[in-house]
Amino acid sequence: MTIKDRVMTTTPQSSTKGKIHSIETCGTVDGPGIRYVIFTQGCPLRCLYCHNPDCRHPNDGKEVTVDELIADIQKYRSYMNFSGGGITVTGGEPLMQPKFVGEIFRRCQELGIHTALDTSGYVNLTTAKSLLEYVDLVLLDIKSFDPKIYQQVTSVSLEPTLNFARYLNEISKSVWIRFVLVPHLTDPPHNIRGLAKFVSSLNNVERVEVLPFHKMGEYKWERLGYEYQLKNIPPASPELVATAKNIFQEYGMKAY
Repeated sequence: MTIKDRVMTTTPQSSTKGKIHSIETCGTVDGPGIRYVIFTQGCPLRCLYCHNPDCRHPNDGKEVTVDELIADIQKYRSYMNFSGGGITVTGGEPLMQPKFVGEIFRRCQELGIHTALDTSGYVNLTTAKSLLEYVDLVLLDIKSFDPKIYQQVTSVSLEPTLNFARYLNEISKSVWIRFVLVPHLTDPPHNIRGLAKFVSSLNNVERVEVLPFHKMGEYKWERLGYEYQLKNIPPASPELVATAKNIFQEYGMKAY
């Protein structure tokens, strides 16, 4: 009897369905180790630098069941086990499909697979609470700390994300903070320092990832007929990234 057969005889099957954009079977940048990364469909933010603008609309994408995903995930368990990896659900915004994503996480934890949620934190806390029970690690993307810059970058309010971060701290959920460094947009020192001060007040943050802005998704914007407003913005230089990391380190954070 195979591992899959044993699991299917002991774990109730789930017909829960959701919409995904795509899957990356051996990801190495969305959490520890080698990871099975699920990109969900739908996002309430409109980030100017988004590299997956084709994830915006919740009715697009491919419909799949949790059972289908679990069956595929198990093919890669040896890679996950060897590397200390697991699965990561990202997007889009995974918390737009809480029942679907929560069931994926629940089933994976039953199988002993590490689970990570990559989210903007722009969510209804009531909706997110039950799902977080099955999450081992949250990758929380805080796009800016200055509310005006955050609104400019995302077209939504910052406060729900800060409330989400505070709740994760209350329940002692492990968190990696992610901050995209965009020249002439998110790089003002007061913005970085404000975020560093806020993050340093939380007791559950294991690390901060400073992600240099890039234009890898620009072609998607053009293909979809969207206006890419950052066309003339250069990638973040190593010197700018180092400066940002130093600010986080001044506040006692491990910055990568």
